[in-house]
This record gives sequence, structure tokens and C-alpha cells, in this order.
Amino acid sequence: MKGVCTPVCTVFGADGRAIDDTAQRRHLDTLLEAGVPIVAACGGTGEFSFLSGAERRHLTELVARHIEGRAQLIAHVSAVMTEETIEHARHAEAQGAAALLVLPPYFEGPTLDGVYEHYARVAAAVSTPIMAYNIPVHTGIDLDPPFVRRLREIESVRYLKDSTGDFLRLLELLDDGVEVFVGADPLMLYGVLAGAAGCFWGTSNAIPREAVQLHALAAAGELAAARRLWARLYPLNRFVWKHPFNPSVKAAANALGHDLRQCRRPVQPLDDDERAALGDAIAALQAQP
Repeated sequence: MKGVCTPVCTVFGADGRAIDDTAQRRHLDTLLEAGVPIVAACGGTGEFSFLSGAERRHLTELVARHIEGRAQLIAHVSAVMTEETIEHARHAEAQGAAALLVLPPYFEGPTLDGVYEHYARVAAAVSTPIMAYNIPVHTGIDLDPPFVRRLREIESVRYLKDSTGDFLRLLELLDDGVEVFVGADPLMLYGVLAGAAGCFWGTSNAIPREAVQLHALAAAGELAAARRLWARLYPLNRFVWKHPFNPSVKAAANALGHDLRQCRRPVQPLDDDERAALGDAIAALQAQP
């Protein structure tokens, strides 16, 4: 897998009580029409932690059936319990997922030996490639380069999504030959130029065409054009990274004409000051190159 992966926002009805399947499919069409080559269901940007198990399975099925091979599917299958992760993984595999995104067990999780056991057991239960997911700010566990070297002893652990935002860490992983997907929005251009396999890019829900274009320019070595485009995109990506992430992505997408509505409560929408700052970032995006 290579290129831009959009972790698809989950679109709820006006009251936030149920997934709006029609609006969800409409958003998927927007991503597909923009040429996004990989979509991820039930990711962090998809608010998986605020979805029931039944909703996660429903959303994975909806995405898989709707894209119908027009993009590759990554299914986020993480859970604290290994057994529950395996259940989600087997379900996603049955839907044709190209890879399974797996966090280490979070919230007072195990030692790294236990984390290794978790990945080994999930890998033994399915045949689909696994993308390990490192976001220590939320899990409390850091999959550092020495541990990633060990983790790659498990044959089906093929990829790593790194959301640390640490560029030196990224370079070390790439030097080790890891197939890395950059998970820090403000580093997308630099990660591609450094040789990352792809971008796991939450903000691309709001700017799918521009995200695909940036990756193509960078991959083709058209650096001047890539830097001009990135100069317009960076303020928005920086804003999203420095503010409540999911409300920022949805607010940006809504402001740019998409219909992603609000996050499920109790996650709060942006306040007035945050919306004003978002407006400045969008103005930079819309400025003429």
C-alpha cells in the first residue's frame, strides 16, 4: 500500500445518536472522486472510541461494500482485550480489508513483552497484513524503533502508522526499512520526501483533492510545485494538529462544503475563538497560488 490514506470521518445524524448511512456514502464518494487510494474505517478520526462494537462492524461493512475495490480498505480493529481485537480483525478480514490497523492495548496496558504477545496472537488469528499504530500520547505505550524491529519478526506486521510527530524518529524507522505511514498531519510533505510509504491523513477528509495532488507532486519529485501547494495546506494542517483533532477536521470539512456535521457527544464543537483561527487557516488555503 502506498499513497494517501484517509481515515474516514463517521457522519452522524443531527442528534448524534446514529450513523447516517446516506451521508456516510456521500462522503466516501467525495474521497473516491478525489482519487484517494486508501480509506480507513473506524480510525481515530472516525471516532472509533465513541462507537459501539455493532456500530464499528456496521461501518466497516458499509465502507467495504461502498468502495467496491475502488480504493483499498484499512480497518481499525483495536481493542484493549486481545480476544476482542481478534474478533474485530476476523470480521474486517471477511470484508476484504487490505490491512488491519492495530494499537497496543491501551489504558494501563501491559509491558512491551505483553504488547508483543498481543500482536503475535492477532497475527496468528488472521492472514491479513497488520499495520501497527503508534500514538503514545493516547495509549501510554511507545512503539519505539528498537521495539518495532522486534515487532517486525512477526511476518504479517508489514506497516507502521507513526503519529508521534517526531521527524527524527521517522527517519530512523525509514533507515530500518519500515514501511511507514506518516500519522502527523503537519509532516505529510516531509514524510513523503523522506521516503514514507504513505500518509495516514485525517485532514484529508476536508481537502482530499489537494492531499492526493500533494502526494503525487512529492512522489514525482516536483518539489517547487509541491512546496507551493504545501504553503497553502500547512496552516490548516497545523491548526488541526494543535486543536481538538476530530472537531477541527469536521469543522474544516464543513466550512469547505462537505457535510460531516458534528462529533458525537460528549466531544464538543470548536468554540468561537477556535473557529476564528480556523477561518484564518482556510483563508490561506483558498488564497491564489
